[in-house]
Amino acid sequence: MRCHALIIAACFAAGSAFAQDQGTPHSGADNVVPASLSVAPPDIVRPIPRKDHIPRARWDFRPEGRLWTRTTLEALKGHGLPLLTMVPRDIADWCPNYEANGLDKRAAFWNGFLSALAKHESTWKPRAVGGGGLWYGLTQILPGTARGYKCRVGSGEALKNGSDNLSCAVRIMAHTVVRDNAVARKANGRLGGVAADWGPMIKAGKRNEMASWLRKQKYCKLLSDTKPIPRPREITQRLPLEKRLSDIKPAERPQGPAN
Repeated sequence: MRCHALIIAACFAAGSAFAQDQGTPHSGADNVVPASLSVAPPDIVRPIPRKDHIPRARWDFRPEGRLWTRTTLEALKGHGLPLLTMVPRDIADWCPNYEANGLDKRAAFWNGFLSALAKHESTWKPRAVGGGGLWYGLTQILPGTARGYKCRVGSGEALKNGSDNLSCAVRIMAHTVVRDNAVARKANGRLGGVAADWGPMIKAGKRNEMASWLRKQKYCKLLSDTKPIPRPREITQRLPLEKRLSDIKPAERPQGPAN
């Protein structure tokens, strides 16, 4: 019995020591808490950049060209929206694919149209004055006409600002083109639309020159007229059959297990 008691006492002592050891933190390097932890910064998630697509215009060579295009596109999607949501009866003469286009490509057409008109009105000179002091700016607008259509600029000097002049031109066309359902030629055969306010549009030679340039642009071409990019010569050039067969080598047969 005494032996059994000694064994039980020894087991109890060992269990107490084990419990104490488990509850007491160890000393040493394993228990050292660093003063500061270096945490790697999270990866910065950046948005995918949008494609800055600027449709082609005839004023692209000018340093202000991109600004004029942006201004015109903004105006077209604002007070010029009626231009984009209708299909003029004679639009096929100017832009064959216009009716099938979405709003962006329709806006690209009208931007290109204004750039073509500005060539004949002012040769892209924003401060041009014509008619003995009557017409001003890129598209040669009469100040009284600008005021009549409630443009935000109504003086000759203000119309010399290229962006403001184009914005006013969009406002005028959004009225006359919709009114006459025509870019230049009404259903009765008479001139109207843009031709109601801009001189170059009443001259067949200038109209044809403008329309010819516009029909060549990507935003006006019919899909059937768009040619695919040619494939590289090394892909399209076929070798003679004999040469191709001579280059074919049979695969090696696997070797059998060594004896």
